Amino acid sequence: IVNLYGYTDTSIAAYNEASGIIISEDGYIITNAHAVEDIKRFKAKLHDEREFEATVVGIDTRTDLAVLKIEADDLVPAVIGSSDDMKQGEQVVAIGNAGGFNDTVTVGYVSYVNREIQSYTNYPITCIQTDAALNFGNSGGALVNMYGQVIGITSSKYVSSSFEGLGFAITVNEALPVIEELINNGYISGRFRI
Repeated sequence: IVNLYGYTDTSIAAYNEASGIIISEDGYIITNAHAVEDIKRFKAKLHDEREFEATVVGIDTRTDLAVLKIEADDLVPAVIGSSDDMKQGEQVVAIGNAGGFNDTVTVGYVSYVNREIQSYTNYPITCIQTDAALNFGNSGGALVNMYGQVIGITSSKYVSSSFEGLGFAITVNEALPVIEELINNGYISGRFRI
């Protein structure tokens, strides 16, 4: 898991904070589209305190997924599991840059598998619903099963005095084809745009 810091053209301090998941030894990182959209520069800070400039490979706002790249070749990628294997009531761990506190771990349960919610651009995305605490900065981080496998990319939560413990992570099985196409093409083919 990496901590992502976004900067505007004029900012010295980080304008935005998010999380990312290393998926290859050579520096591909997945995160949320809403965490990187409209940001000019990125820094990725690893667990060992090394920092790298990160560039955007591709963004898909429909699925709220993005891929960044850092120039490194000695990284340890996350182990990807299968979100289809998850069951309601299983314990999960959310890892991310919660509130600017890097490498924060929260524990919860799978509240629902394959819950369809509206993304921030009003397209439906399939998520794992969890009661693990998700905070500002968790976006793009990992939802991990008890085997240490990434089964979701944390994305959103309901924020209101009426709601508590309603967090959502994009299922890794829905995310992987999008991520592969973003790495290969930089965009999702077959989508019409104006």
